[in-house]
Amino acid sequence: MQAQKEAPPDMQCKDKFLLQSVKTNDGTTAKDINAEMFNKEAGHVVEECKLRVIYVSPPQPPSPVPEGSEEGSSPRGSVSDNGHVNSAEFAAAARAFTERIEHQDKSTEARALISKLKDEKNNAVQQNNKLRQDLELLRREGKKNRGGVSFIFVILVGLVGIVLGYVMKKS
Repeated sequence: MQAQKEAPPDMQCKDKFLLQSVKTNDGTTAKDINAEMFNKEAGHVVEECKLRVIYVSPPQPPSPVPEGSEEGSSPRGSVSDNGHVNSAEFAAAARAFTERIEHQDKSTEARALISKLKDEKNNAVQQNNKLRQDLELLRREGKKNRGGVSFIFVILVGLVGIVLGYVMKKS
């Protein structure tokens, strides 16, 4: 990437760096590493991490009042003579980045847990529906096989009896 000549007025930057890592076998040398190793479609497990570029504004000129003497004032990082940010500001930026990565990891874990719970809920609903259908089927079979004599059978026997009685009287 080419460095910008001056920072944007809003101090916002959309630049990012993509870091990729892949597990290799023991004894792999730098010469053995090639682009194919980072191909996900080839079945390789590739870990990725995006790093955002953050602009740090230049420090304010030193105040005549010693730092920390005013109530509510926050300490500022210092800059070395050549204008580069010192290690305290770098450490603060690194801490902020680490916290953001940890937050993303927790967010990813939360999404995975939510997905797992949704799958379990769907399975439970399907099992519940299947059990309801089985119960309804058992109820229907129970009504059919109550035992005893059915009402239609009694009516048929009665009609046969009446017909036989009528036939016997006439003869």
